Order: sequence, then structure tokens, then C-alpha cells
Amino acid sequence: MSKILRFLCLLTFLIGLLSSCSRTKEERNKILKIYNWADYIDEDVLNNFPKWYKEQTGEDIKVIYQVFDINEIMLTKIERGHEDFDLVCPSEYIIERMLKKDLLLPIDRNFGKTPDYINNISPYIKEQLNKLSQPGRVATNYVVAYMWGTTGLLYNENFISREEVMTWDCLWNPEYKGKILMKDSYRDAYGTAIIYAHTNKLAEGKVSVEQLMNDNSPEAIALAEKYLKLMKPNIAGWEADFGKEMMTKNKAWMNLTWSGDAVWAMEEAAAVGVNLGYEVPQEGSNIWYDGWVIPKYACNVKAASYFIDYICQPDIALKNMDAIGYVSAVATPEILEAKIDTTITQYSNLSYFFGAGADSIQINLVQYPDQKIVERCAMIRDFGDETELVLEMWSRVKGDNLNTGILLLIFTVFGLLFVWIVIRKIRKYKQKQRHRRRRKRWYK
Repeated sequence: MSKILRFLCLLTFLIGLLSSCSRTKEERNKILKIYNWADYIDEDVLNNFPKWYKEQTGEDIKVIYQVFDINEIMLTKIERGHEDFDLVCPSEYIIERMLKKDLLLPIDRNFGKTPDYINNISPYIKEQLNKLSQPGRVATNYVVAYMWGTTGLLYNENFISREEVMTWDCLWNPEYKGKILMKDSYRDAYGTAIIYAHTNKLAEGKVSVEQLMNDNSPEAIALAEKYLKLMKPNIAGWEADFGKEMMTKNKAWMNLTWSGDAVWAMEEAAAVGVNLGYEVPQEGSNIWYDGWVIPKYACNVKAASYFIDYICQPDIALKNMDAIGYVSAVATPEILEAKIDTTITQYSNLSYFFGAGADSIQINLVQYPDQKIVERCAMIRDFGDETELVLEMWSRVKGDNLNTGILLLIFTVFGLLFVWIVIRKIRKYKQKQRHRRRRKRWYK
């Protein structure tokens, strides 16, 4: 009987799990489930969406908002768990993987008007995302860019000069042992190591940054592992989000990080008198793009599509940028006007992003990289089946090759523990011997 009950309970659970959308379809149509990176949207923007949606459609909507820290966790929930998120915000290589695996739905454009995201997103960003297209699936029909930026070096100007961080060589400099934080991102680490390993070939024009970062051959993986292990003694920690705070408190001198985190850290540090800078080394780096997509198991495509339209309005994009430090893919005149800073003495060429007339403007270079910086960067693509091999390599880099200090501490602790156990054994043995002698004397 107990087996039958267990089977019925399991069956009931599975039926409930598989019919979560259809079982409460009417209620589910009034809910928008969003899965986004932590600290990646202005709270007021999120809270004001139901009112805006009501104005546009006459319908009520409730937002359920959850966050993730790693792309792969998000992907696993959708691919294997079939979770019914209506909207998620993956990075470009995960978008490519989701397109390959047919895990995305087209974005609904039935608004009764041209959606804002059609005209407001920079043509440059659209062009880059369309490189992710698959047979029969044009990427920009399935994704609308949200934020973008570069991977580079955040550094403390009191200890490290700009010239030093203009080359990746500084990460391998033993002078900075224990003073460097590394973003816990296997793709950024891989790209950095493989670029540095080919510094001379890059300078000679024999290979490109894009070719290097997307080379997942066994030879390339082995080479990246070699250089990452050589770098490891300098690394004070692998961080997902705490690096920017550590930098503002003078607890680290250098941090391989993303430009948006660098903007936040530089602003926070300036308020407490710490001078931080950010540079993309001359050899080149990763330029990344995050975008909104509607997963295959979504239950409210309409609300998801409206949210994308809402998030691409210039005033909303500006609020998000001000709140999180990252750069929106929206490239309208309103954005350009708001971001021009006449206190900046350096002029940058942003015509690739904003179009003609933006070839010499005063703007924050960390947020909006000059065209020359963009030209030496490239987008990392999906590694496909080789992803597991790269992850195994990354695990070996982080998990073995412990530095001497840690090894010494471990051996010392175990040595002391062993000595303590031996001493206790000897004491117990001596006590037993004394008891035996006493018993013998007593019987006599």
C-alpha cells in the first residue's frame, strides 16, 4: 500500500509541475515572471511597469522578479527545469546557445505601433547580435539588447600607473602578488590568458582577438590553463560581485572586471577619497552584450514583449544606467545629450554607436569606449560541446595549485593534530600501566 501511495504522490507532483501554466492560465496571464542579474535594474523602473502596462493595454499585471549570478544557472533552470519565466537576460554566448537549442520564442511586435526597441537600439549593437543568428532564426527577432560593455582592469591609481595596466602583463607581475582580484568568470579569464599568450602574434597582425578568444581547441585550452596557473599565485580572490567593494576600500590594487562594475566602484571610491581608474589593455579584450529574450516555456509573451518595449524608452534607459552604472543599448539623441560631460577634456569617437555627428564628443570613456578601443575587442561566442572541457580546465585552475602559504597552513594544522593524538595515546597508555601496577600491589 505504501508503494502505491508514494507512486500517487509522485504522479500528482509531476502533473502539477507539468501543468503549472495551463492549470492557472487565467491567473498566469496577469503575471510577468522576470529572471535577471542581481543589481541590474532600477527598482522604480520595475515597480512602475504595472501602471505603464495598464495604460497601454487596460490590463492589470503583477511582476514576479528573481535574480541570478551566473548565466549557466539561469540556463539550467530553463533547459532542464522547464521553468516558466517570461523574460530572462542572458549574455551573448548563452543567447547563441539558446538559439541553437531552440529554447527561445520570437518577440511579439503586435503593439498597434512600431515598438520603441525597433528604432531605439543602436544599429551597431543589432549588427553584433545578429552574428549569433542560426539557420531560420535571425537573432534580433528573438533578442533585444539591454546593456553592453567591456572587460578590463580596474586599478588603484595610488599603487599602479595607467601605463602598467595598459598591458595584460601586469596580471602576471609578481610585484602584485596577493593584490589582484579576478572576476569568477571562466570565459573572461580564458580570453585574457589566451590573448596574453599570443601578445607578439597580435602585435604582428598574425592573429585577431576574435580568433583567439573563440579558439576552443585542446591546444588552446591547455595553453590558457598554463597561463592561468602561472597567474594564480598573484590572485587574492575569485569574485562574483565583491570585487568592486574591495577596491573602494583599498583592500586590493587591481581587479579584472566589467566596465559597469568599474563605473560603480569609481564613483563610490571617489566619495571616500580613493582614486580608481579603468582601462582596456592594448592587446584587446572581450566586448559583451546582455539582452532580453523570451524562453520557450514562457506563459505570458505579450507582457514580456511590452516590458521590452518599456525598458527601451530613453527616459527608462537613463534611469537604469544611473542606478546600475552599466550602459544601455539604447542610442537616441536624448541619451547622447544626457551623457555628454563638458568637464571631460578628452574627445571620443562614438559615431559607431550613436551615428553621424558623434565622432568627437566629451563622454565617459569607461561607459562608452572610443571606437579605437572597440576595434581591438571582440565578442566571445558559444563554445558548444567544448564548453565542458573549458569548465573542467577552469575547475583545475581554481581547485589545485594552492599557494605555498595555504599548503603550509594545512600541513601545520594536520601536523599539530597528529602530535596531539599521539600524545593523548601515550598518556592513556601510561595511565593504564600505572593502574595495572597499583592493582598488582593491592592484591599482594
